Amino acid sequence: MKKFRFHPCGNYHERYSQELTIFETDFGRFWLCIGILFLFFVLPFVSSPYFLYVLNTIGIISIAAIGLNILIGFTGQISLGHGAFIGVGAYAAAILATSLGVPFLLSIPLAGLISALVGMIFGIPSGRLKGLYLTIATLAGQIIIEYVLIHWESLTKGTMGITIPRPNIFGFKLDNDQSFFFVIFSCLVSMTWIATNVMRTKFGRAFIAIRDNDRAAEGMGIPIFGYKLLSFGISSFYAGVAGALWAYYMISVTSEPFNLGLSVEYIAMVIIGGLGSITGSIYGAIFITFLNEILRILTDILMNVGVFANAGLNVAPLREFFFGMAIIMFILFEPRGLAEVWRIIRSHFRLWPFPY
Repeated sequence: MKKFRFHPCGNYHERYSQELTIFETDFGRFWLCIGILFLFFVLPFVSSPYFLYVLNTIGIISIAAIGLNILIGFTGQISLGHGAFIGVGAYAAAILATSLGVPFLLSIPLAGLISALVGMIFGIPSGRLKGLYLTIATLAGQIIIEYVLIHWESLTKGTMGITIPRPNIFGFKLDNDQSFFFVIFSCLVSMTWIATNVMRTKFGRAFIAIRDNDRAAEGMGIPIFGYKLLSFGISSFYAGVAGALWAYYMISVTSEPFNLGLSVEYIAMVIIGGLGSITGSIYGAIFITFLNEILRILTDILMNVGVFANAGLNVAPLREFFFGMAIIMFILFEPRGLAEVWRIIRSHFRLWPFPY
């Protein structure tokens, strides 16, 4: 008698470790390895200097966006001070390198720890505040840090900024976009791996429980204040590492880039990429970076053509207009962001040609 072999039509996990598996099949692991090999052994050698600059910018921004998504997307704590925490990391790395002579490989994590400490200090109000009130508290932190970076001239050199010498790793000098590419994306890959695994631990599950219902989480025995502070610390650590990499990459550090507009831009990345998604943070960083570059190029073209040539700076607000429109469109039509769009596309090809 012929035996029939039945296959389950759903996910029947027998162990909790199966539920936490990042890639359920070898197919996903295979393409991950192919992607990493392409990233490190092909892309930096075939890209132009300008495209390498854009990629390096995406890599740095992605690290900071992952940190903010841990705070907002996974823990539900809205922050308007992320740009300032990136500035703390940038200035910390610059001061460690110039005043104390700390080597590059040590100054990056130290800058992250300093930024984490500052972030946890400004995260203390999260013990009693949430929602709009916590947002206002983090906005106050943004303003205070901006003021300190500008006016503490004996430490930050004020508006003059700090110039950083070119870093080196074991005698290998990082003096071009290609050499920085390997450092930046090594940090991005490792910190993405760390963030993904943190979300699979009890800490990540506690963050999600606090986001979904903090009172219920507290009722289950989760010390919500401690976990909120931890979330602020992790988020600020990622911001500090990104700021330190940015400082070394740009050679000089000034306070102008780390303003409220930068904090809002990072919130836009998280929303567009997908709240509560590590890979969504990277998608959002890619989208916003390329949108900024495209709008910058279009603005330059319009300012040199026809009637717009005499308009001068009046064309510049077009960038902010399209930037705002992109955010509104995603909130209205796909609030789960690009991560959800990619999930739908993958599901379509996995199920094709069947509609179910």
